[in-house]
Amino acid sequence: MKGRWRYTRLPSQVDDALSAEEGEEEEEETAPAPAPVSAPAPEDPVGPQLAEASQVLGASEIRQLSLHLPPRVTGHPWSLAFCTSRDGFSLRSLYRQMEGHSGPVLLVLRDQDGQMFGAFSSSAIRLSKSFYGTGETFLFSFSPQLKVFKWTGSNSFFVKGDLDSLMMGSGSGQFGLWLDGDLYHGGSHPCATFNNEVLARQEQFCIKELEAWVLS
Repeated sequence: MKGRWRYTRLPSQVDDALSAEEGEEEEEETAPAPAPVSAPAPEDPVGPQLAEASQVLGASEIRQLSLHLPPRVTGHPWSLAFCTSRDGFSLRSLYRQMEGHSGPVLLVLRDQDGQMFGAFSSSAIRLSKSFYGTGETFLFSFSPQLKVFKWTGSNSFFVKGDLDSLMMGSGSGQFGLWLDGDLYHGGSHPCATFNNEVLARQEQFCIKELEAWVLS
């Protein structure tokens, strides 16, 4: 009997000790669990995740822009589909890099004056005979604070691209943003689609760097 008591008592002490330790471990593991779930929700200080660094936008500009993007792209990583430093100054090259993509695109550029501006397109940039896109499309400019020019509802001239130029927003023969086939010269005028200001410091500008980010 004494041997049996020793046999049964020792495991029970070990079991009690193990169960107590497991209880402590469970408390240690489960107690802080709600924090990472609830903490990012109200602040969301990180912003979108970029697959690689932007040569045009800094972290602050990226966070500011992300607040104006449609909810459907929130949380999607940004993938650099095209940039002039890597793919060259060519609109044809931009169209080629867009092939296979259907998701929305953020077009960002910096001109020779150092001004940063661009556009959000609700779908991929492509060759087209007519205007395409939806009311999610908008123009923006950092001058130096971010200004966003949303769709006014007056027309549906969102995006149109041929081999010689890319146009975004139109009205009365003027384009909110247009780029030439070499992706070197461009222009910006107030237009009815977005009721925008001139995005650059002047109506005509020369591009120093341009990037197209796919947000899907």
